[in-house]
Amino acid sequence: MTSRRHLLAALVATTAATGAFAPFAAQAQSTDWPTKPVRWVVPFPPGGAMDAIARILGEKAGKTLGQSFVIENKPGAGGNIGADLVAKAPADGHTIMITSIGMATNKPLYGKLSYDPVKDFAPVSLLAVVPNVLVTNQTQPNVKSVADVIAAARKEPGKLAYASAGNGTSIHLAGEMFTSLAKVEMLHVPYKGSGPAVSDLLGGQVNYMFDSITSAKPHLQSGKLRALAVTTAKRSKALPNVPTMAEAGVAGYDVSPWFAVFAPAGTPKAVVAKINKALLDAMKQPDVIERLDAIGAEPVGSTPEEMAAHLARETAMWTKLITERGIKLD
Repeated sequence: MTSRRHLLAALVATTAATGAFAPFAAQAQSTDWPTKPVRWVVPFPPGGAMDAIARILGEKAGKTLGQSFVIENKPGAGGNIGADLVAKAPADGHTIMITSIGMATNKPLYGKLSYDPVKDFAPVSLLAVVPNVLVTNQTQPNVKSVADVIAAARKEPGKLAYASAGNGTSIHLAGEMFTSLAKVEMLHVPYKGSGPAVSDLLGGQVNYMFDSITSAKPHLQSGKLRALAVTTAKRSKALPNVPTMAEAGVAGYDVSPWFAVFAPAGTPKAVVAKINKALLDAMKQPDVIERLDAIGAEPVGSTPEEMAAHLARETAMWTKLITERGIKLD
């Protein structure tokens, strides 16, 4: 019995000591981070603005922190496959995700998700905004303004078509916002990606598209597409002579496709702060600014707290629109 009491006392003492030193162990892990390459999940295919931003910033942050940022594309289900993977990853800062407005729109769009966009993630930083731009093609030489689009849509309700990269994408939702605020009826034609959508727009099979500046810019420069308005509240540096939708007469219109970084919930705040600082420092470097400018991305940056507030505002706005328009995805 005496030996049993001694053993029990030793176990209690060990447990107490472990608990007492747990915060110091966590702090040590935070200080040492990163101890291995950082897995940066991109929940969409390579080649888009999101992928490009991750690669540009990951390269710089990796050099600063002494560990490479390994870009891993996990596309599918509007970003939900990649988000689910990151939500379930160890909360040690060695797995992070870049994502977009899907964090605000997927819950009302899909109804049920395998993760919670708020509870399962730790916001790190808002990175950049890449405006969408309302464009038309050469088959409509007389359409030179947003007012022309509205007039034509009111003349033939439901006939004019706008393409998107798929249901629920920012390109689709920009169109839904437009038809709602302008009070017009237009036909939405979803494609599997921006590439085929732009191809049919160039070919005249559809009339308009609220395309990302990243993919639209080469066709605007060649003269094959014509820009009518950007979707953001402020004019884009990439297209300074193109008015905003609000300037063009659609009051209250502001669709700012944003890109941000999240880590799994429970990631130590000190680690989140280190990731945040490395990314914000990268965005200040002249060559990074130049590379982001080339794809129409405008650096923003934020604190984790500001990112959380931004997500809350965006979720409220898009939930309202998606509910009013009755948009649902399987």
